[in-house]
Amino acid sequence: MKIKALLGGVMLGALALGFAAPVSAQTTLRIGMTAADIPRTHGQPDQGFEGNRFTGLTMYDGLTGWDLSSADRPSVVIPGLATEWSVDANDRTKWIFRLRPNVKFHDGSPFNADAVVWNVRKVLDREAPHFDASQVGVTASRMPTLRSARKIDDLTVELTTSEPDSFLPINLTNLFMASPAHWAAKLAAVPASVTEPAQRSAQAWQAFAADASGTGPWRMTRFVPRERLELAKNAEYWNAARIPKTDRMVLLPMPEANARTAALLSGQVDWIEAPAPDAVAQIRQRGFTIHANQQPHVWPWQFSFVEGSPWLDKRVRQAANLCVNRQEMTQLLAGLMVPAVGSVPPGHPWWGNPSFNIRYAPDEARRLMAEAGFSRQRPLKVKVQTSASGSGQMMPLPMNEFVQQNLRDCFFDVELDVIEWNTLFTNWRVGAKDATARGSNAINVTFAAMDPFFAFVRFVDSRMAPPTSNNWGFVNDPEFDRLVATARTTFDATQRDQALARLHARIVDETVFLWVAHDVGPRATSPRVRNVVQPRSWFIDFSPVTMN
Repeated sequence: MKIKALLGGVMLGALALGFAAPVSAQTTLRIGMTAADIPRTHGQPDQGFEGNRFTGLTMYDGLTGWDLSSADRPSVVIPGLATEWSVDANDRTKWIFRLRPNVKFHDGSPFNADAVVWNVRKVLDREAPHFDASQVGVTASRMPTLRSARKIDDLTVELTTSEPDSFLPINLTNLFMASPAHWAAKLAAVPASVTEPAQRSAQAWQAFAADASGTGPWRMTRFVPRERLELAKNAEYWNAARIPKTDRMVLLPMPEANARTAALLSGQVDWIEAPAPDAVAQIRQRGFTIHANQQPHVWPWQFSFVEGSPWLDKRVRQAANLCVNRQEMTQLLAGLMVPAVGSVPPGHPWWGNPSFNIRYAPDEARRLMAEAGFSRQRPLKVKVQTSASGSGQMMPLPMNEFVQQNLRDCFFDVELDVIEWNTLFTNWRVGAKDATARGSNAINVTFAAMDPFFAFVRFVDSRMAPPTSNNWGFVNDPEFDRLVATARTTFDATQRDQALARLHARIVDETVFLWVAHDVGPRATSPRVRNVVQPRSWFIDFSPVTMN
């Protein structure tokens, strides 16, 4: 009786202080990212597609999105904040998008056509009061033909492109919708002493990033730059099927693979991206799970075609592709890669019929190098810029050192220029002619290949040279431009696939890249983590994940 009385007294005291016994404990998923910092949170993330994965698709939505619900079929574009869209049959630079009704931003304001126009203007209209130059580079380069948006009614917008572009609905998966009302509130709080409009806008965006508002399935609750981002489930999310099954998610920057792995095994986190390959066996032995699935994501060297580049000689480019032992590298990475012989794998609808057969053939590589005038005594000096970690970079240092050793056997003298990931990603957008290349004639930045623009167009269309997009090496070939134009202006899906197959075959035959690997997106989770769907995509949906 005394014990019961004592416990009853403690409970009554707790209730008097405003505490109550919880019905059920909150669940929290802690994730170690490969990024060295929290990707930007204002609606257009940096840090490559890891930013989209963690601070884009979580807190925000686009007009279109990716189906991430299956591990057994390729991800395809599906309706997001737009329910349907169509191109004008008489003017194929005009698209009509019908918007989803009854959607609200995290701050409670409505999503509508005005919000779409506002979000387009934030990255395209320099005269807009909320224009943010810092968001342009990671947005406009991913949808280079979009020019404007016009409201037709509250739930209908017209988007205009500079030319007919059948890729636009895919590109729009990268334009995330931020709350205009929330930004306006942040602008109103900027001190009156700040009078210059651009400075006021910049301060409003800075405040917005610290207290973000999108329409996504997760909402921000705490943000500490370079340390952590805490998210909570959005119980009012418009898609009931994607309301998160976990209450909270904590994102932690952990750029070093061994540190991430140690954090997982010690229980500091529940989930890590890209575990250290040499720890895979131990991770599994300890009862943890490795999730992996082939993704449309490529680990390459992208060659420079500017004057003086050693890669201008096609024989040299072919030799490099014939000198890498991809099967041996797969063993080095504990099976966590698929050898790449093009930007898409054989059998893909866009594979085509390339005549150049990429394989491990070092004798053939040495023959080509000898024809080009090089030998073991007179090797060809090349320099590649890479990073020590980063989104999609897999294990960049051991992988590049492996390639370096392979190419040494084929008369290459490879210098590695290792820089910070986000700096490398920025350099990728300014091109091989810029001083930031530091004399490099190749760059090692992984890329997603799930849509035509990302897989092909931005690398070989001469109009995509910096600063427009990612033609880092300044490829300038009329035949590439013609093939791109054909694919881009083909609106029938089957015929477009055929056009893209012809484009890809030429990209392989001209060896625009040194193709090495397709990522499988390895991530490791503790036994507490359940219901992970590892899609055939660089992205993943955290909504179904539960914590045991």
